[in-house]
Amino acid sequence: MAFPNELAAGREELSPKRKMGRGKIEIKRIENTTNRQVTFCKRRNGLLKKAYELSVLCDAEIALIVFSSRGRLYEYSNNSVKSTIDRYKKATADTSNTGSICEANAQFYQQEAAKLRIQISNMQNSNRNMLGESLSGLNFKELKNMETRLEKGISRIRSKKNELLFAEIEYMQKRVSKFYLCYLSISSCLRFIL
Repeated sequence: MAFPNELAAGREELSPKRKMGRGKIEIKRIENTTNRQVTFCKRRNGLLKKAYELSVLCDAEIALIVFSSRGRLYEYSNNSVKSTIDRYKKATADTSNTGSICEANAQFYQQEAAKLRIQISNMQNSNRNMLGESLSGLNFKELKNMETRLEKGISRIRSKKNELLFAEIEYMQKRVSKFYLCYLSISSCLRFIL
């Protein structure tokens, strides 16, 4: 009995391979005027549809202006083309404004980076201190606080270690009692046989 995959594989070997979908076309000017006009209409409609979908789905303000080779105007805008163009002109005229915004952002991120560097340095010093290194810069009170924290940490570590140790002892005692019961049953069997 052949599996469906094996049957399909056999058919592929016999028949030429077929490709689904459209083939890629070379992007160049279409020489035939009729074909060029048909392609223009189809692609223009597709472009207008995409612009509409983008404006609805993403709540984007869109203005699309297309002139055909014959000079005919086609446009789409979810508001008005004029107001969108005015907004574009205003946005491009405010490039000096965007520069100051970028500078402010850069300054903010530099300050944040400096704060993070200080935090990292403090944490590294704290870790060194916990390991008993670099203690010369600490006063008596700081050393006492560190000692208290370390003692509490050691206490928690010992508690967890003892908990695991008692669990292991209990497990071993259960195994010993099982082996002892096996030993008793084997020895009674041997007495019975002998």
